Amino acid sequence: MKRDISLWQLGGFGITAAGGTLLHFLYDWTGEALLCAPFSGVNESIWEHMKLLYFPMAAFACIQRCAFPERENFWPAKLCGMAAGLLFIPITFYTYNGAVGKSPDWLNIGIYFAAAALAFLLETRLFRKGTLPGRRPWLAAAAIALIGALFVLFTFVPPKLPLFRDPLTGTYGRKI
Repeated sequence: MKRDISLWQLGGFGITAAGGTLLHFLYDWTGEALLCAPFSGVNESIWEHMKLLYFPMAAFACIQRCAFPERENFWPAKLCGMAAGLLFIPITFYTYNGAVGKSPDWLNIGIYFAAAALAFLLETRLFRKGTLPGRRPWLAAAAIALIGALFVLFTFVPPKLPLFRDPLTGTYGRKI
């Protein structure tokens, strides 16, 4: 049976969209459980919303990798897609807010879904073209893992930068 990468990518988009939505509320639903903090949103900062994209994408990538072990450019393509989606969120948010003032919640939700769509569309294109080098895919996998480690670290020890500041409370991250 032939495995179609496009169908997998579409499924990945759905899992990421649904997973990120659930992770947005998980921390509150669990009574602010410490175990949920590293991978769910602990506040309304842009950084925490980027985290909601990263963790479902990374989890899906690990599952998808098992289905496509022959693809040498798998991790480089995933890294490019994740990077594009993760960068899209703050760039779009800050551009819109800089031009208009404040974005409504429906637009912020739309930015999240657009970032996920962009990430998976880019990955699909890179998978089809096969133009990314696959000689050292472990470097891309290591970069993806490093991004995850930074999301966990900055949940508890965030830099005092606007990206990490909760616009509703003015606080940063979660205290241990």
